[in-house]
Amino acid sequence: MAKKSAPVPALDFFRGFEAAARHLSFTKAAEELFITQSAVSRQIQALEGRLGVKLFARRNRGLALTEAGQQMFRAADIALRTLREAVDRVSPGTMQKMVTVTSSMAFCSLWLIPRLSGFRKAYPGVDVRISANNQVLDLDRERIDLAIRYCPVRSAPSGSIRMFGEEIVPVCSPLLMKDRARPLKSPADLRHHPLLHFEDTYGSIPWLEWDVWLESAGLPDLRPAGALRFSHYDQVVRAALDGQGVALGRRPLVANFLADGSLVAPFPTDSMTDRAHFIVRTAATSTRGDVDDFVTWLIGESAALAQAMERAKKRKKR
Repeated sequence: MAKKSAPVPALDFFRGFEAAARHLSFTKAAEELFITQSAVSRQIQALEGRLGVKLFARRNRGLALTEAGQQMFRAADIALRTLREAVDRVSPGTMQKMVTVTSSMAFCSLWLIPRLSGFRKAYPGVDVRISANNQVLDLDRERIDLAIRYCPVRSAPSGSIRMFGEEIVPVCSPLLMKDRARPLKSPADLRHHPLLHFEDTYGSIPWLEWDVWLESAGLPDLRPAGALRFSHYDQVVRAALDGQGVALGRRPLVANFLADGSLVAPFPTDSMTDRAHFIVRTAATSTRGDVDDFVTWLIGESAALAQAMERAKKRKKR
């Protein structure tokens, strides 16, 4: 006689469980589902009661999935994703198209977001969701369509599309250039000014450290007038725009500011890095026209920026 299958709990229980398992947080799951944390907790308790097993191990520093929880999460993730994709396929006109994009906080703040109005004008039928995060997210697990990754060229993900490389150049407000009491005509003049530092907690981008730049400029013993340190790169750029000191600018992230004159590069030399920005998309988006549109737009913006940077280099050499 065949073994009788246990009844499947209600779908709502799995929605709460899947969100909590993905975030390993009842609070974040509740925010995503627009319900209270206690409601998520009750759903999890009810699901554990129906299954007769514990799905989460409660620890002092947070949650962890049990072995049973890991199995149920894989199944719930696949099932819910399949349902969402099926709904999208059979109801093409019921909702606005949405492209979810992730990249670093600095890239989103300084490069991507200022350009989004251009995308909206070109593709008014496509909405965009930005997920700015300095960690490398699992695109499938987080339901993200596209990522813009900053990595060594040799480590670019298979199938990714190169956008542009990166150059490092000191930048500052033009107000500092007008201060005759504190000249800024050569790298040695940096001793008259505060330097703006980005504190990279992971130590993954040493070329953005002033000590490295000064060493390469032949000024390892230079002592600046002061220092300001920031945990996020867009804060460094904001301080430079406000005239608070000299920053190490990352082309193309500061290209717009250099183009409109709100930042200037006091010294003529740039230094190249071995890294570039790449577009990465999930296999699940291979047939989605809205994602194709966003990739096409990104490539066009990248080409326009590369041409502008090349023209700026030619003007500098004259």
